[in-house]
Amino acid sequence: MRENGRVTSATRQPGTPAAALRPRLIATDLDGTLLRDDKSVSPRTVAALAAAEDAGIEVFFVTGRPARWMDVVSEHVHGHGLAICGNGAAVVDLHGGPGTHRFVKVRELARQNALDAVRLLRDAAPGTVFAVEQTYGFHQEPAYPKLHMEIPDNLLPAEALLAADGPDADQPVLKILAYHPDLDPDAFLTLARLAIGDRANVTRSSPSALLELSGPGVSKASTLALCCAERGISHEEVVAFGDMPNDVEMLTWAGRSYAMGNAHPAVVAAASGRTVANNEDGVAVVIERLLAEHI
Repeated sequence: MRENGRVTSATRQPGTPAAALRPRLIATDLDGTLLRDDKSVSPRTVAALAAAEDAGIEVFFVTGRPARWMDVVSEHVHGHGLAICGNGAAVVDLHGGPGTHRFVKVRELARQNALDAVRLLRDAAPGTVFAVEQTYGFHQEPAYPKLHMEIPDNLLPAEALLAADGPDADQPVLKILAYHPDLDPDAFLTLARLAIGDRANVTRSSPSALLELSGPGVSKASTLALCCAERGISHEEVVAFGDMPNDVEMLTWAGRSYAMGNAHPAVVAAASGRTVANNEDGVAVVIERLLAEHI
């Protein structure tokens, strides 16, 4: 199922104070949030997630990772097994296990939008190099550095990768990755947002100058809002966790939200609360407290 319409439900509406409501859904980022720095899920966190599911609270993994990188948490999906990947570009059913993930919803980046964004960013920040993330493929320009633990399917200029007759042209584009070797990461983000405008949603989750470009209006928050609306869950009933700028919209939208102890300053400003760092099981600390308060 492809979908890329404008989403307005990711805007908070007045309602009951979130702290007074029993949470119905926990939305957590992975890297730098749920996962420790060694990419493991601690036994304490595993137990907290299982306890939340046993108490009837859904757990959604909401990440910038592509579906093929979800093996690290596939065994911890418990109930529904759904995850939001690619910063909201896809909703994926993880039940099948490694290599058999099923795309439930896809919110693609139109190829013309992607081409426009590449052109505008090349002009605004010379030296930028690109990679293209699709549902089942990953392609990059020859000069794009080895930032990911995988071998790209194709090495071509971004314009060729995004052409109507380019590689895997039948697959939707989920996001574009843009890397600059010299710019400050936050300065690069600001520059890119000004240059690209409404042709794509621009964010970042890496400590390096690596940007992630999705379809207009596509974010963790807007896709999470869609998933919650399908379940009759209000934003006040959602508890969210994150650490990087690609989490800001989600943390702003959720009724209760927590910045990790290791979070980016923009995340701290957006969240309604703070917890300890990912290496100290900050997500589990909050879940345990919430269960004690509401169950």
